[in-house]
Amino acid sequence: MSRIQPYHQNPFYWEYEGKPVMLLGGSIEDNLFQIEGLEAHLDTLVGAGGNYVRCTMSSRDPGDVWPFEQNHDTGLYDLDQPGKTYWQKFAQFLEACAKRKIILQIEVWDRFDFAREPWQANPFNPKNNLNYSSKSSGLPERIDTHPGQKENPFFRTAPEQEDNEEVRKYQHVFVDKLLELSLPYGNVLYCIDNETNESPLWSAYWAGYLKLLAEQQGVTIQVTEMWDAWDLSDPEHSATFDHPELYSFVDISQNNHQVGLEHWLNPLKVRERLKVHPRPMNSVKIYGANSGRYGTNRDAQERFWRAVLAGFASVRFHRPPSGLGLSDVAQRHIKSMRLLLDRFDLFRAEPALALLHNRSRNEAYASAGPDDTYAVFFPDGGEVSLEVKHPEHVYGLEWLDIGSSTWVSSEQTFESSGQIQLKTPREDGYWAVLVKPSFL
Repeated sequence: MSRIQPYHQNPFYWEYEGKPVMLLGGSIEDNLFQIEGLEAHLDTLVGAGGNYVRCTMSSRDPGDVWPFEQNHDTGLYDLDQPGKTYWQKFAQFLEACAKRKIILQIEVWDRFDFAREPWQANPFNPKNNLNYSSKSSGLPERIDTHPGQKENPFFRTAPEQEDNEEVRKYQHVFVDKLLELSLPYGNVLYCIDNETNESPLWSAYWAGYLKLLAEQQGVTIQVTEMWDAWDLSDPEHSATFDHPELYSFVDISQNNHQVGLEHWLNPLKVRERLKVHPRPMNSVKIYGANSGRYGTNRDAQERFWRAVLAGFASVRFHRPPSGLGLSDVAQRHIKSMRLLLDRFDLFRAEPALALLHNRSRNEAYASAGPDDTYAVFFPDGGEVSLEVKHPEHVYGLEWLDIGSSTWVSSEQTFESSGQIQLKTPREDGYWAVLVKPSFL
């Protein structure tokens, strides 16, 4: 079976079924296996050119089911008994994604299920199960603070932390069932947490455990952790950046709280840091929607394109209301990106902002590909100069109207100054241009 792995010719990207693959996605939910109409939603994604979804193992939304069997007379969960409905939904989701060659990125633990109102319904809460008490487990029955306050000892059970074996053995029940179902599939990436700020000891324990169980089944899996810090230079991120032996890719979705040029520059610093041991940089959450708190519709659309040209291996529009999900707007951007990548060899390209001249701060972004080819993105129209390798060549320009997912072609010659003037066909709108020697 083919399994997703870092691309052998350029490990900043992914390889699946023997070919390099760029992961593009968007979805209406983060715990997609819990939704109604799953298969139609996946078909819409594929129809737009998408191949990437997020899968938190979360149960906190109305109508979701929890991962353990519940006694309907007492209302208590049995943590020794995996929940049939929950795991059946997950199994169906795995099969549906595999059938469509969609890569799914699992987040094993979602901290937002373990505090405030969701904790009141969570089977791991001592008051909700027949397996342990608050006293014996050390877990509180009530947590009113944001999970970032780290009030729940649930995330300190590892042997190197508080060594809470009573709770940890039931965490193992959950993780063992997850791996039992997911390991047979080669289209799965694993992330330990959703935007955690807990100890790296917790993350390392579960990363090691997942990899050990996979190795016992004779397979190699790809594992990472997602940290909460919006600043990629925060020491939190060092736990993944500096430990390639444990984490075979990085997820730096939290950079999507940044805007404009900073959003572009920050991951380039990470990319430089990772060159000692290159690994894919994923972004399973592109924030931004007029309905949310983390940027606007425009921010999301810009972030999507900047991330790809900056060298990310995956991008996915975050769920509403904080993201564009799989809205019509999101679908157009996914389709347009796929159109560009069908003609531009991203897997042999490098971010190349320095080749653009006479640009304002957020006017345009560039990637330089093989054979003197270039891809340039304009967030809102504009005009810049592109420095090229061979002034003696005649270059063809192919303009992509991102909003309508259509190509507009033209050809341009220029003097031997080594620069081409790139002016978008209209003064506004999202545009990409493919620049290549006319003989290609």
